[in-house]
Amino acid sequence: MNATALELALRKQRLQIASEHLRKDFGQFAAGLAPAFGAADCAVEGARWVGRNPQVLVAAGVALVVIRPRRAWRWARRAFVGWQAWRKLQEFLDRPSPPDPRRQAPGRSRTG
Repeated sequence: MNATALELALRKQRLQIASEHLRKDFGQFAAGLAPAFGAADCAVEGARWVGRNPQVLVAAGVALVVIRPRRAWRWARRAFVGWQAWRKLQEFLDRPSPPDPRRQAPGRSRTG
C-alpha cells in the first residue's frame, strides 16, 4: 500500500470514529426530545384515526347542533373564517417572489 492510500485509510478511520462519537452525543442530547416526539406521534395517530372514522366527527357535529345550535353556528363561522384565512395564506405563499434587484448580473444597470 502506498503512502497516499495509507493516509486516506487512516483519515477514513478517524472520520468514522469521530462520526460514531457524534452519533452517541446526538442520541444523548436528543433523549430530552423524546416526550415531544411521543406527543407528536399520538397527535398524528389521532388524526389518522379520525380520517379512518369520519362518522365520529360527523356525529359529534350533529350532537353539537342538536344540543347547542347557537354555539354550533358560532364554531361553524369560526371554522369558515379560519378556512378562508388558510386559503389566502396558501395563495400568498404560492405566489412567486419578485426579483431581488441586489442580485442583478454584473454590468447591468439598476435603473433598468
